[in-house]
Amino acid sequence: MAASSASRELFTAGVRAVLHNWPVLQIAVDNGFGGVYGQQKADWMVDVLQQYFHDNADLQKFEVEDYISTLMDQEFDTVVDDGSLPQVSQDLLQMFSQWQQGALQQLQASITKHSQNKQRVKVTPTAPESDSGQESNEGDEVCMFYKTSILPYFPDYTSLRSITCTNQTLPNEKNNRLNRRTVC
Repeated sequence: MAASSASRELFTAGVRAVLHNWPVLQIAVDNGFGGVYGQQKADWMVDVLQQYFHDNADLQKFEVEDYISTLMDQEFDTVVDDGSLPQVSQDLLQMFSQWQQGALQQLQASITKHSQNKQRVKVTPTAPESDSGQESNEGDEVCMFYKTSILPYFPDYTSLRSITCTNQTLPNEKNNRLNRRTVC
């Protein structure tokens, strides 16, 4: 399909609808996992992903998953481990396929569906459960667990009921510093 700027913008709107409804990205932005420019990084991800689709022919779902996973790790220090990446990737691939085939009405319907299902995720930090048999040392690193219950964003992924994000501090062997990473 010859890409008119209006139809390309429609695909970009589809990417935006999918990403801005994705609870993992919402949690990362709302809790500052990407730093003070987290919202700008989320907006940037929309542009980068739509360009990724346009630059690569015949993408497979695992390639899209890997790319999004890498972006989340590099930009938000977040490892996506909640099982949502396959559905996000599938939604993006479906929208891109609709765009390629010129099915712009179907693409608009998909965008509308994602926009209507928009749910803001509320995150409540809770302290980790401690083992009663172990004593806490004063210098120990304490991880914070974030738990949230949401209505499933993914209508086809019925087992998604909550997302748990854990802040982990890991040693970096290259520069002997500690890195903070969030696993959702």
